[in-house]
Amino acid sequence: MGSSKSTNTLATVGLCKRAGKITAGFDAVVQDIEKVAGVIAASDLSEKTKKELVYHCAKHNKNIITINHTMDEIKDVIGKRTGIIAILDEGLYSIFK
Repeated sequence: MGSSKSTNTLATVGLCKRAGKITAGFDAVVQDIEKVAGVIAASDLSEKTKKELVYHCAKHNKNIITINHTMDEIKDVIGKRTGIIAILDEGLYSIFK
């Protein structure tokens, strides 16, 4: 899987999921963009999707962090194959920074 920090990133995503503090998927994230603390993007997110995500996040002054994990690795943690996850809690999102 990689380094300890890399493993911790997925563990934190899992923690956020168990706490009910994530929104997953492009449409759901864009719909909830005003109430998210920040957005996590998978390393294999398509350029088109990334461009659209940057647009929506910039419009609402939200940060995007690209993690060194693929959509399939994220699926193993949250149970849904997605390249975009919004973290709803500021404290949990700060762990990713």
